[in-house]
Amino acid sequence: MARVEVVMPQMGESITTGTITKWNKNVGDTIEIDEILLEISTDKVESEIPSPTEGKIVELLYPEGETIDVGKLICVIDDDLNAEVSASTPAPAAAPKEEASAAKVETKSAAPATQVASGERRFYTPLVKRLASENGVDINELANISGSGAGGRVNKDDFMKFLSTRGSAPAASASSSSSSVQLSTVPAFTSSEKVEIVPMDNMRKAIAKNMQASKLTSPHVNSIVDIDMTNLVTIRNTIKDSFKKEEGFSLTYSHFVMYALIQALKEFPTVNASIDGTNIVYKKDINIGCAVAVPGNGLIVPVIKGADNLNLTGLARSLNELVIKARNKKLTMDDLSGGTYTFTNNGSFGVIAATPVILQPQVGIFCVGTIKKSVEVMKDNSMAIRDIMYATHTYDHRLIDGEVGSKFLMHVKNTLETMDPKDLL
Repeated sequence: MARVEVVMPQMGESITTGTITKWNKNVGDTIEIDEILLEISTDKVESEIPSPTEGKIVELLYPEGETIDVGKLICVIDDDLNAEVSASTPAPAAAPKEEASAAKVETKSAAPATQVASGERRFYTPLVKRLASENGVDINELANISGSGAGGRVNKDDFMKFLSTRGSAPAASASSSSSSVQLSTVPAFTSSEKVEIVPMDNMRKAIAKNMQASKLTSPHVNSIVDIDMTNLVTIRNTIKDSFKKEEGFSLTYSHFVMYALIQALKEFPTVNASIDGTNIVYKKDINIGCAVAVPGNGLIVPVIKGADNLNLTGLARSLNELVIKARNKKLTMDDLSGGTYTFTNNGSFGVIAATPVILQPQVGIFCVGTIKKSVEVMKDNSMAIRDIMYATHTYDHRLIDGEVGSKFLMHVKNTLETMDPKDLL
């Protein structure tokens, strides 16, 4: 007999937690290899996790909605179909035996049950207890919530409805779990006709945590330059129709910028590196991430692996495939991991320039704004209307000094101002 332990998987570089959004199997069910076991959500991706083996589900350690650290045991599968199931295993949140399972879970907790004023003993899932802790709700106050779950149990929706009408939403307490966002200067607001208090969802909390951690880790420096895109705009206008007819998607300025970035990363390998303690990690591959806006889910950063081996058309094809997968929520863990440098285009929102946050453990990120017509003074002192784009190179000053950071930026500028895409397609 063999027991297989399933742990919370790494859902992408720098991701430390994942939230179980749905168990597709109950304790006691059988499962085939590669059959979907559960669904997991992070700040970057929603993924279906297949079973690594076939057998019988004998233990599910966490209910739906729980946020778990990467590497922690979440499920046990036994190849013996007659194996006994764990008496302490919680069932999925929507399972019919939810109430009994929840009681079993609470048996493992420090406070197995709560005595309410009426003398009735009520059980609360780990998810509800964590939400209460994060929002400063005393455990005894939960007795005021009418539960809509099995047997009158309080679920997440019940708690959120209670919180929205409670009157205040204090900052997370010191006892909150490590996955919550700790902000020491958050004021306590009061609900009113002019103030609506909405708790962050797991994705937004994870984004906040990662962005704050990056700022605390890397001293960010920003170098900004204007790039004359006039010649590139002209050339793109002459080839964009034929390109779309052949490839089925549009040739955008992001493709040109990514190509220029790759050429600069070849010349300045330090910008493609990472820091590990007091060591510099130089990476032989250039895996460029590109931020993609997904409506309702913020930004995610899929990665083009081996981007230095692709021509302009190859880059465009790879990015188009990732964008389609991102918007259809089909990205895999591999699509989101292994990035060595990141590009983001805020110009699509009409922004002229921005200073983005570095995606750890990378040491740089490149941002461009919209292309705008501007009256420029030329080298011969004449005036001309040109297509100008501002670009920002944000870099980690622990490793990249101003000289290297600026030279890298100027390399990108020169490539974009002199390139002829017709020779690169």
